[in-house]
Amino acid sequence: MKIRLLHYTAILLTLITTSASAQYIQVNDTYTAQQLVEDVLVNSPCASVSNFSVLGGNFDSGAQSYGYFTATGTSFPFQNGIVLSTGSAVAAQGPNTSLLDDGAGMSWPGDQDLGQALGINNSVNSTILEFDFIPLGNKISFDYMLSSEEYHDTAPCSYSDGFAFLLKEANTDNPYQNLAVVPNTDIPVKVTSVHPDIPGACGPQNEEYFDAFNGNEHPTNFNGQTKVMQAQANVTPGTLYHIKLVIADEGNYRYDSAIFIGGGSFEVITELGPDRLLARDNPVCEGNTLTLDATFDTAIGYQWYKNDIALTDETNPTYTVTSAGVYSVSVQLTTGCASDGEITIEYATNPESVTRTLIQCDDNNDGLTTFNIELATPLVTNDNTDLWVNYYESYDNAENGIDVITSTTSYQNTTPNQELYARVQNQYGCHSISIITLATSVNGITNPTPIASCDEDDTDDGFFELDLNQRNDEILQGLPDDLELLYYLTVEDALEAVNPIPNPESFTNTVSGGQTVYARIYNGSECYGIAELELIIYTFGESFATEDVYICDDTPLILNPGSQYTSYKWDTTPEQSTQTITVTEPGIYTVTVTNNFGCEASKTYTVLQSGIAINATIVIHDFRGKKNSITITPLGLGDYEYSLDGLTYQDSQYFEGLTSGEYTIYIKDKNGCNPVYTDTIFVLDYPKFFTPNGDGENDTWRIPYMTNRPEIKVTIFDRFGKVISGFTGNSIGWDGSLNGQKLPATDYWFIITLENGRIVRGHFALMR
Repeated sequence: MKIRLLHYTAILLTLITTSASAQYIQVNDTYTAQQLVEDVLVNSPCASVSNFSVLGGNFDSGAQSYGYFTATGTSFPFQNGIVLSTGSAVAAQGPNTSLLDDGAGMSWPGDQDLGQALGINNSVNSTILEFDFIPLGNKISFDYMLSSEEYHDTAPCSYSDGFAFLLKEANTDNPYQNLAVVPNTDIPVKVTSVHPDIPGACGPQNEEYFDAFNGNEHPTNFNGQTKVMQAQANVTPGTLYHIKLVIADEGNYRYDSAIFIGGGSFEVITELGPDRLLARDNPVCEGNTLTLDATFDTAIGYQWYKNDIALTDETNPTYTVTSAGVYSVSVQLTTGCASDGEITIEYATNPESVTRTLIQCDDNNDGLTTFNIELATPLVTNDNTDLWVNYYESYDNAENGIDVITSTTSYQNTTPNQELYARVQNQYGCHSISIITLATSVNGITNPTPIASCDEDDTDDGFFELDLNQRNDEILQGLPDDLELLYYLTVEDALEAVNPIPNPESFTNTVSGGQTVYARIYNGSECYGIAELELIIYTFGESFATEDVYICDDTPLILNPGSQYTSYKWDTTPEQSTQTITVTEPGIYTVTVTNNFGCEASKTYTVLQSGIAINATIVIHDFRGKKNSITITPLGLGDYEYSLDGLTYQDSQYFEGLTSGEYTIYIKDKNGCNPVYTDTIFVLDYPKFFTPNGDGENDTWRIPYMTNRPEIKVTIFDRFGKVISGFTGNSIGWDGSLNGQKLPATDYWFIITLENGRIVRGHFALMR
C-alpha cells in the first residue's frame, strides 16, 4: 500500500507540473542564428536568407539572452517565435512572480546603431540578431510584441529600454530604417511611448497599442506588454537587404525587457493599400468603385478572393471593388512562392439628395432680395449637424467643388425663384447634390404701435432700457400660430438673419432719442415678413443739466428753463409755479417741469455772486529795461481776467517784459458782468544816450512820457559828482550845456526820485 501511494503521488505531481507548465511559454536558448532565422522567423520560399549572426549576453550558467519560444496551450498571442531579451531568455518564462533584473556584475556592451535610431547614447546589454535576405515580392512584414518589467508604478513616464528593427540595402552606407514604430507615425515603440494613463504621473501615450499589466499567472515573467504590432517595409524584389533586430537596456541593467517575434510571421506580401474603414474615416463612398492593383512584373498568376471565397475568373493583376468585403489576392511569384495581400473595404452611405425651398421676405414683391442661404443648411441635412454644406450656382460647380459661393449670409438672387446647388458632405468625404429654390414671401405685415418712454434713468441722455417683447403679441396678431420673431438693429441683418438683438427684454437703444428696430417673423428657415418697430425716448436734453449762473452786483437775475413745458414747480419759499422767477441772492434753486408727454425732470441753478471791477490798484515796476512789469489788484465782487489790448485776456494779474510807453489796462468779469473796467498807465524808462547836435532828433535827454508824471525829479552829475542840471517831470529835459556852454561828449550820471520816494540811479552817454 505505501508503494502504491508513493507511485500515485508521483504521478499526481507529474500531472500538476505538466498542467502548470502548459500555462507558460517555454524557451529554448540553444538555437543558432541560422536556426532562428531559417526555421523560426522566415520559413518561406519567397525570401532567400543568408549571413546570419546573433550576439548577446553569455551567462555563467550557459544561458543566452536570445532563444526560441513555444506557447502552445497558453493565452500568449504567438504559438512560437523568437525572443530577444536584455537578460536571460529562459527567465522570460512565466509565471510573473519574480523581478527580471539580469546583468548585474556582468554588463555587456550596447549598440551604436540602436543609439542612433533612438537618439540615445547609453545603451548596455544589447541582444542582436542579424541576417541578409533577398525578397521576391515588394513588401515584407513580421509580427512582434514588446514586454517589459518597466511596466510598473510610474516608471512608464520616465524609463524605457530600447529596441529597433533596422533595415537597409546590404553592403551600402545607406542609413537604417527603423521598422519598430507606432503605426502611422515615426515614433519608436518604447514603454514611454506606449502606455495608458498613469494616475498622478503622466497621461496616456498611444494607449490603443498597450495590451495589459500582468498578474502572477501570466505566460511570461514580465509586468506588462504592448499589443501585437506589425513591422512593415517596402522593398525591391531581387535586391539584397540587411536586417538587424536589436534590443538593449538604456542607462543600466535594471528591469529587463524582451521582444517576442511571431514564428513564421516574416512574410513577403503584396500591398493593396490601407484598409478602407468607417472607423478610420476612409471608407469608399456609395456608388463609387475602387480598383485594387496587385501587378508584379514577373508574376506567373493571380487569384482574387472576397471573404476567403475565390472569385470566379478573377485572375487578372487588378480587380474593381463595387461592394463591401474583405478582399485578398494570391500572387504566384514562382512555382513555390506566392505573395498574398489583403484589404478590408467598407462603404459609407451618401447623404440624402433633396429639393427644398428657402423663403425670404421681399420688401417690394419683385422676387429679388438678400438671402442668408446658410438657413437652408438644416433643410438639406435634415438637421444632421455632422454634415457640412457648400453652395454653388451650377450643378457642375457643385459636383466638382469649384467656385463656391462665399457670400452665404448676404446672397443677392438675380432672378425670381433662382436655383442653387448644395453639395452636402459627410465626415468620410461622401457627398450628394441637393437643389435649393430661392423664393420670396408676399405677406403683408402691419407695423406695431411705437414704444415711447421717458428717459427716467439717472442720466438724461436719450438712452433708456426698453422691453421690445411687449409688442410681440401685437406683431403676431392674426398671423399663423407657428410663427416666431427675432429683433434686429438693421433691416439688412433681419433679412440675412444675422446678429439678432440678444436680450430684447432689456434692450437699450443705440441711437440717442430712439430708433427703428426690425422684427423678423419666421418659421424655421422661412421668412414670413419684417415689421418695423419705432422706439422713442423723450428727453430734456443737455440744456436741462445743472447750470451755474451769476448775479452781477445788485442786479436781479431771472431764471427761465424755457416755455415748452406744461407745468413748473420751484423749490422756493413760498413755492412758485411760474415759468420764471427773479432772484437777488446767491443760492441753489431747483425747478421741476413736465413736458407734453408727461415726462418730469428737474433742473438746478447754482446762483453765484459776481460783479464788475469798480477800481484797481496798479503797481508799476519801471526803469528796469526789459524787466519792466506791472501788477494789477482789482476791486470788485467778480472773477476777473486781464488784458493790455482789450482782445487777448489772461488770468494772471501780472504783465512783464514791457517797454516804456502808454498802456490801457482792461479788467473783465469772467461771468459776464459789464462794463469792462479800464485805466491808463505809463511805464517809464530812461534813454541810454542823446545827441544834442541841433538836428531835431535826440537833442535833449529826458524821460519819455515823463510829462504825465510831473512830480518826478531828475538830477544830473558829471563824473566828479558835480551837479550840472536838474528838472521835474513836466520839463523838456537837459540840452547838454551848462551855463550856456556845451559840455563834452562823455558819460553822465543821474538820480531820478519817483513819486513814491523810490530812487533810480544810472548813467547815459552824451554823443556829439
